[in-house]
Amino acid sequence: MSGLRQAAEPEATAVRIGVDEHALVGALRAGDESAFRRLVEAQSATLLRVARAYAPTDALAEEIVQETWIGVITGIDRFEGRSSLRTWIVRILVNIARTRSKREARSIPFASAGPVGSDDEPLDPDRFFATGHALYAGHWRLGPAAWGVPEERLLAGEIREAILHAIDALPPSQREVITLRDIGGWPADEVCNALGISETNGRVLLHRARTKVRAAVEELLGATAPTT
Repeated sequence: MSGLRQAAEPEATAVRIGVDEHALVGALRAGDESAFRRLVEAQSATLLRVARAYAPTDALAEEIVQETWIGVITGIDRFEGRSSLRTWIVRILVNIARTRSKREARSIPFASAGPVGSDDEPLDPDRFFATGHALYAGHWRLGPAAWGVPEERLLAGEIREAILHAIDALPPSQREVITLRDIGGWPADEVCNALGISETNGRVLLHRARTKVRAAVEELLGATAPTT
């Protein structure tokens, strides 16, 4: 899924958090409205997708994002710089989202993706025959096939929509990780720091999310074929 960030909706680049973060924080503390506006434009799309992992409706997700920005405004003087500014902002959002989800009787624990398993498998094991199969033990059950998709379909955004729909259907924990990693382009350590998870769990969640998104794209493109 190396092209996922390009195929999905890329994060705005009006503010590159970390390039001159000290100056940005100073501007926010000074009440610079233009700096705050650029920050909102740069980060709101990613925040909305993360909030959607907790919210049953788009409207509630938007409320969570709005509350997050209020929290940024009221709390910027307490920002100590122990993490990046955007990491701090995501932590505020996750805390608000979890509180709101409990209030809505829809509390979702982050580690809801099931037990941690191996993150070394590049594809879903179900794509292969079981080891006890009489003829094709361990071989492809659904093998790769030529995509053969006209360029017009790519330009029409069908793949992009398939990716976004697949992400929306993921469990909340997987959705958060893939949103920050592959749509937001965040490094792995910053994602784990923002979400309060271990590096191992982050890798597993990202692997599972990418596997499911890849399967959705393959289904759209007819990119698998039975081997028997």
